Amino acid sequence: MNILQQLNTEVSTTLTSLYNIAPTAITFQETNPQFEGDVTLVVFPYLKASGQNPEQTATTIGEAVMANTQLVQGFNVVKGFLNFSINQSVWLNYFNESLNNSLALPSTGKTIMVEYSSPNTNKPLHLGHVRNNLLGVSVSNLLVAAGNKVVKVNIINDRGVHICKSMLAYQLYGNNETPESAGIKGDHLVGKYYVEFDKRYKAELAELKAAGVTDEDAPKQSKLIQQVSDMLRKWEANDAAIKQLWQTMNTWVYEGFDVTYKNLGVTFDKIYYESNTYLLGKEIVEEGLAKNIFYTKPDGSTWIDLTADKLDEKVVLRADGTSVYITQDLGTAVARAKEFAIDGMIYTVGNEQDYHFKVLFKTLEKLGYSWATNMYHLSYGMVELPEGKMKSREGTVVDADDLIQEMYNAAKQTTEELGKVDGFSADELHTLYHQISMGALKYFILRVDPKKKMLFNPAESIDFNGNTGPFIQYTHARIQSILRKAEFNKATNLNYTITDLHARELAIIKYLYTYPSVLQDAAKTYSPALVANFTYELAKLYNQFYNECQVVKEENMDLKNFRLTLSHQVSKVIANGLHLLGVEAPNRM
Repeated sequence: MNILQQLNTEVSTTLTSLYNIAPTAITFQETNPQFEGDVTLVVFPYLKASGQNPEQTATTIGEAVMANTQLVQGFNVVKGFLNFSINQSVWLNYFNESLNNSLALPSTGKTIMVEYSSPNTNKPLHLGHVRNNLLGVSVSNLLVAAGNKVVKVNIINDRGVHICKSMLAYQLYGNNETPESAGIKGDHLVGKYYVEFDKRYKAELAELKAAGVTDEDAPKQSKLIQQVSDMLRKWEANDAAIKQLWQTMNTWVYEGFDVTYKNLGVTFDKIYYESNTYLLGKEIVEEGLAKNIFYTKPDGSTWIDLTADKLDEKVVLRADGTSVYITQDLGTAVARAKEFAIDGMIYTVGNEQDYHFKVLFKTLEKLGYSWATNMYHLSYGMVELPEGKMKSREGTVVDADDLIQEMYNAAKQTTEELGKVDGFSADELHTLYHQISMGALKYFILRVDPKKKMLFNPAESIDFNGNTGPFIQYTHARIQSILRKAEFNKATNLNYTITDLHARELAIIKYLYTYPSVLQDAAKTYSPALVANFTYELAKLYNQFYNECQVVKEENMDLKNFRLTLSHQVSKVIANGLHLLGVEAPNRM
């Protein structure tokens, strides 16, 4: 039952009857919390037809609607704002009808690709990657819930200068250690040598400058940088020894990544590797030249002029015929579209790449790819900690594995301090601590709009009170405990006949009604924060209801059955909201 659509029809019919206004879609607003009502009609557009002032016009419309439908039980007028109160019986009928409805939206028939993670193989995943992965997973879940087929992909940057820096440092200083001999994860071992390279390089620059070399010339005279460049040339020439070292170290990294991904609950349908895609795009450039979309400069380089689109000129092929980064992105996008027949593509990448994606999307659009207009850059702000920014080369990043362990320890400590461990086996407690810790981490990050820079505070995120994942998880577990205690059975407990709703019950039903539109908006704007905050508010409403209304001990069986059913539906929606965030909803806590 769509209550707003019914009210739209009633108001439209009323306007036609009163003022001979042709039927049209009516725009409603949520009623200002200062006033009584559920939905508000702004009457200013109808003043000319009514020939009355705003208050008279609103009153006339309200009385006419009241006379013709049982949908509305009352109204009030505040200047030009007509506030309707929907009949309690209508809300109750909606609730009863919704109990067997799917929470997912109808199929759109579209296939959307979502790219996320995109790490480099020279270091382990860090807090910035965590936000990227959690956004990618949650947005994928939202798009599925909104009726789309989703293809989740990852492209790993496994080649280039930064990869060779780790390789060279390992070659020079590694003494053939392995993850097994070092007793650390493979991605951490490789990251150790990336930091080692930076340390040695800085020391070399300092020596050169102390010998009188200028700041500008010192990097050019660096033997380490020369060795890195030589290693990259050998890699591109398929030097057997260099390729073997590259494969060995990358394998260590992938094994490490897999552990982190598993702990975060991150999966992909396909993983691409830049070493396989970096040469893609050259044929597309040739096609673009034939269509006069690209042009060649006197030095032989190929460009696209996007100044008419309020962007700049962009090189797509160097004078020596080698690719630039956007060339690879063009080729990869086209290859993916052919492989999966997608209708749109979403790139989850930090906001420092905003301009790059504007150029990429506009270029694909000019090349004539129909899906190019449905490409989106899910641009997100950086994550900082109370102590400041992170720097990978200096080894000051917040490592994802360390963060996961810290969150686990905090969840364990907090749970034990609250005395919530009775009746659990050791394995069950381990699972629970992981669920709580990941719920805390994911919710705290996803409750913030992606576009905003955020400050992550691990201690604040694990609190069982306030706007946190554990608070919502605990509310869900609390409801499940209530249902177990009452031996709730949906088939039998649906037998109730009530006509009068408590204010707290009515507030929950009204809020549940908005969930489909929240889902729709969250998927449309790629913002898990909308679902996160909805789920938190629903948990708050339920706790307010439970504090004021008897459930298990309610003596009136009709009322008890209704409240148990209401509790069950709330837990179902909370669990669904948490699932869309990639968060588990424990049944016991």
